Amino acid sequence: MFELLGISLVLASLLIFNSLASVVTAGLWRLLGRAARGYSAMARARLLFALRVVPALLSVLVVVFLLVPSYLAYEPRHTSENVSVKLGILAFLSAGGLGLAVVRSFAAWRATARLTADWLLHSERITLAGIEIETFRIDHAFPVIAIVGVLRPRLFVASHVLELLTPDEITAAVAHENSHLSARDNLKRGLLRACRDALLIIPGGRSLDRAWSEAAEEAADESAARREQNVALDLASALVKIARNIPNGARPAMPAGVFLVGDEEASGIKFRVRRLMELAAGADSQTSGQEGFPRLLFCITIASLLSLLVVVVNAPLVFSNVHTLIERVVFVLR
Repeated sequence: MFELLGISLVLASLLIFNSLASVVTAGLWRLLGRAARGYSAMARARLLFALRVVPALLSVLVVVFLLVPSYLAYEPRHTSENVSVKLGILAFLSAGGLGLAVVRSFAAWRATARLTADWLLHSERITLAGIEIETFRIDHAFPVIAIVGVLRPRLFVASHVLELLTPDEITAAVAHENSHLSARDNLKRGLLRACRDALLIIPGGRSLDRAWSEAAEEAADESAARREQNVALDLASALVKIARNIPNGARPAMPAGVFLVGDEEASGIKFRVRRLMELAAGADSQTSGQEGFPRLLFCITIASLLSLLVVVVNAPLVFSNVHTLIERVVFVLR
């Protein structure tokens, strides 16, 4: 019973702490969302990523460094306490979320691996200026320009896109994808999906994920456009041409990839084109001085946690108090 109770407490605690932290971060985004419109797209993407990942990180750190040591140090090995129905339900929901995250992550990896293998089998190796990763030309109904993979990323470009775009537009599109590569957006997308799947009861995660995806695309546009003034116009032209050539109802099939034009709505493409036109005209209304704020917020959070953990490890009384709290929670959940 000692082991079963401990496992149930760990799972339930992960769910509770993650839920509470996610509610707090969702509330923070509601408060900061309006002000964040004045940030650059890169700053907004970093802030949104931190807001989505920090709850899971906080939950794991609290459980690993507080709850588990307290339980092991002060809970009798031959405890008479049972796993109640309420505690069992919370543990089951938590285990279900973690299991779903693992299953869906594995399924996305398998689907990506199969599609990548198929694309490679029917592709032609090419070289495009401005990008160093392996690049392949494929025949595909969707106007694909996408970087696929995390550990070994590859760039895939549909044949009709190479025929549709001018050399300058292709260079601008490659600069956009290069920005995704530098930002490690494929890895971030996978982490966000795992965090969302691991938390089943908080509905705000998808809206934050969608906001991050939009900000990441805008950030890649801005990063490419700021290299040269003409790149913004070429990239806007490429977006319009590709969007007009998407077959009705078609969507990119690669789960773990970043596309120049993906599954966003027409309004999203229009906004990106309008923003690129502003950049081309030199009208940059975003506040570049706030680029470091999301990163600073994330670093302060991690530094504070590490400092707290150092104090906790050297304060056995804290473990005793935490175990007392555990006993009260178990009593309430009877």
